Amino acid sequence: MMPRRIIIDTDPGIDDAVAILLVLAASEEIEVVGIVAVAGNLPLAETERNARRVCELAGRPDIAVHAGCARPMLRPLATAAAIHGDTLGEKLGLPEPTMPLRAQHGVDFIIDSLRAAEPGTVALCALGPLTDIALALLKAPDIAGRIGELVIMGGAGFEIGNVTPAAEFNIHVDPHAAAIVLASGVPITMIPLDVTHRVLSTPPRLAALRALPNRCGPAVATLLGDFEEARTSRFGERGKALHDPCVIAYLLRPDLFRGREVNVAIETASPLTAGMTVVDWWGVTGRPANAKFMTEVDADGLYDLLTARLARLP
Repeated sequence: MMPRRIIIDTDPGIDDAVAILLVLAASEEIEVVGIVAVAGNLPLAETERNARRVCELAGRPDIAVHAGCARPMLRPLATAAAIHGDTLGEKLGLPEPTMPLRAQHGVDFIIDSLRAAEPGTVALCALGPLTDIALALLKAPDIAGRIGELVIMGGAGFEIGNVTPAAEFNIHVDPHAAAIVLASGVPITMIPLDVTHRVLSTPPRLAALRALPNRCGPAVATLLGDFEEARTSRFGERGKALHDPCVIAYLLRPDLFRGREVNVAIETASPLTAGMTVVDWWGVTGRPANAKFMTEVDADGLYDLLTARLARLP
């Protein structure tokens, strides 16, 4: 079977870095066409640099990394630097990357890659704000029909928000982009906080990663331990949640997840609820379904998958 081809749009970031490592560890199942960095958890200069650092940590300097958008469409950029900081450099001691940043803008890379591929053969994985993908759809509307699937880490249905009382971080950073993407007609799967808050980086799970006889397993254990420490004072047990790697786990093992086809609308006007994902779980609005919205996950199976795949890396 040919590996599934994907483009990753990401804002690394701690859990984004783990997601990139997971996908690079699954090279027999997934081919990474390229990685596009977007501003979100950190400013663009740091997210594109971190994406290259992670590729080098995994022994994959051949991966094409492009810089995308440096700010949301209509709002000023609000980062999560207090949590994500310069963890890859300070905690892991990763040097400045030596692999080059590709010259082409990330939005144009997405457009050209989709146009060059057979329709439906490339999936997009959004691990950060949806700015790059929304602008690609606006600049080249024809690509909507060429995307095999768009898998988004973002939103919340039955959960409350993690950056405001109503909104999850990735959607809140650029709600106008999220609204464009959800209205695009692209086949969308959403991995929201309802799922990721069930996947906790517990001490036994981190110990299994730390015990791997390579550099990447202990590095991920360190990253997730720091991620947990930075968030548990505010979020309690849910501060241990593993967010972005769930997108890659879904591509590898969709049977680990359960959800349903629903309509998801994005609030863009209210100052109180901007970025809220309004999930019509019971179909009360009559609006057509536009996303497969996941709410359940086999957390043990997901962590077993993460540990087994990371064991393949250097």
